[in-house]
Amino acid sequence: MRKYGWSSFRDLVLKNPANPDAVDQQDSHINDGDENDVRGNWTNKREYILSMIGYAVGLGNVWRFPYLTYKNGGAAFLIPYFIMLVVAGIPLFFLESSFGQFCSQGPIYAWRAVPILQGVGFSMLVVNSLVSIYYNVIIAYSLFYMFASFQSPLPWSSCLISFTGHFSALLETCNITSLPAANSTRENDTCSPSTTTVIPTQSPSEHNVSLHFSHPSQVVLQRSSGLDETGSIVWRLALCLLLAMSILAAAVIKGIKSSGKVVYFTATFPYVVILILVIRGVTLEGAADGIQFYIGSQSNFSKLAEAEVWKDAATQTFYSLSIGWGGVMTLASYNKFHNNIFLDSFVVTLANAGTSVFAGFAIFSILGHMAYVYGKNIGEVAEDGFGLVFIVYPDALSKLPIAPLWSVLFFFMLFTLGLDSQFAGIEVITTCLIDGFPKILQSRRTLITLVTCVVIFLLGLPCVTQAGIYWVTLMDQFVASWVLLVIVLVEIIGISYIYGGNRFIEDIEMMIGNKSFSFWLWWRACWFFITPCLIVVLVWSLATFVPPSYGTVEFPAWGLALGWCMAVFCIVWIPIVAVYKLIRAEGNALQRLQSVCRPSEEWHPYLEIHRGERYSEEHCCHKNTVNQSDADTNVISNSWL
Repeated sequence: MRKYGWSSFRDLVLKNPANPDAVDQQDSHINDGDENDVRGNWTNKREYILSMIGYAVGLGNVWRFPYLTYKNGGAAFLIPYFIMLVVAGIPLFFLESSFGQFCSQGPIYAWRAVPILQGVGFSMLVVNSLVSIYYNVIIAYSLFYMFASFQSPLPWSSCLISFTGHFSALLETCNITSLPAANSTRENDTCSPSTTTVIPTQSPSEHNVSLHFSHPSQVVLQRSSGLDETGSIVWRLALCLLLAMSILAAAVIKGIKSSGKVVYFTATFPYVVILILVIRGVTLEGAADGIQFYIGSQSNFSKLAEAEVWKDAATQTFYSLSIGWGGVMTLASYNKFHNNIFLDSFVVTLANAGTSVFAGFAIFSILGHMAYVYGKNIGEVAEDGFGLVFIVYPDALSKLPIAPLWSVLFFFMLFTLGLDSQFAGIEVITTCLIDGFPKILQSRRTLITLVTCVVIFLLGLPCVTQAGIYWVTLMDQFVASWVLLVIVLVEIIGISYIYGGNRFIEDIEMMIGNKSFSFWLWWRACWFFITPCLIVVLVWSLATFVPPSYGTVEFPAWGLALGWCMAVFCIVWIPIVAVYKLIRAEGNALQRLQSVCRPSEEWHPYLEIHRGERYSEEHCCHKNTVNQSDADTNVISNSWL
């Protein structure tokens, strides 16, 4: 039995040595063929690529991008979208992936490169945790709707009518000849009586009778009137939440070794369904009008002169790639050191963009048919977000032959889209914990994963109450919005100007080999100048911020205040950790600032075999004994060394 002295016990409690000999190899998530026999590696490159695509391609590709394209001029919107992808999306994705792969650490301990900004890692962890809570609820919604689709007719195929008063009196006084259209007033999810032909024979008031028309989504989710009316837990949604979390826990129980097998299905199946929906959609009457409305002849290139269009393109590119959540860095940290992360970044980002465009054809071809059936303009039936995937599109599918089949396929696709995105969410949390306490937790990965899943399930229960959809909307609008812009701006400034963009390029060349100066010219331009201009998007987002709402249901003042508190809680770790690091540093104010802006001694490739001369122990010792006058070089100028 291995024995530890006092120094080993101290390291066990206080330190996180990036040392392969520091942890007993007891966990089954390690394979004999792994390069890193402590943290483990992806079994093969396919599993990493599929996991990254599954993480990046999520619900936003289906419910947000098509609507933004229609809203911002159709095909004209693809111009700013792909420009933003090239100047911001791909450079940031490449940067985060390389950062994680180089040090083989999660988002917290990767910031040993710039200790003063280690709070960025904590902010990523907090954002990821909050998003995981409500994202799992959306997966539960998808499961619930999928189960509800195993019946004919579909429960949302028509509006529901409820009666107040004597039912027999209503039968005597009203002759209802048709039901209202399911999408008549989607803004508040209620159907307007004006779309129903009601022929009264007597005055309903004489019998104390009133008629109420409700969209089925209001009944299916048992939605309350607002955030103030919490109501009770909807037990069917709670069971679906439990099922979703159980499936998720089973898939990630062994970390990347188990989730890497599941993504062979979850990352590819959505493409099969989208293809089926596109083929079916284009054969429907009115589909051509829907596609033209999406990217066809009705494109409005004059929209390119509007700043709002460019803001939408930037934010969609940014959010769809899941940059700033910690997942990109975490998944890349399990790569082998010499993996070609440059090529992988292109594959994932282009696949994500292509999926967004392709999904738009599936959405708008069927919405075009829906508009044809109702005799409406497509602009009157198009929505984004929850309204699209849980109200409008299900209603459109209900108008197709064999409607339950298409509905089951659609919601199962949403389930798989959400599931593999959630894999990375859980992995970020467990990786941060295990990286922080490797000797204690490395051999207890299964337990850590189960505890994480249970906690997220319990925290998600308020989101399956009758006011749950309001909580989901509130968290989505405040947590997964401009907060991510703040995190990424600090990230790009920290790596490019404090750690040093050229130094970072040298680190990347240690992994993928030396490249010519011209090869890095574009990446230098993006990381140093173009991408930091995202601050313009941040300022614009804050300047044009509109308090979120769910349709026409406004959130109370206390709800909005809570939303702002969640946003502040996500980013407050950046200044808190920075102040803490400065207090713990030694010397005068300038010396403290310089010391926490330089990489720590623990910043290097995880395995000693990969450290080379730049990160060898002798080189590190030489750096520590360098004359203080040399260390007084300006921090920003160091970024060019």
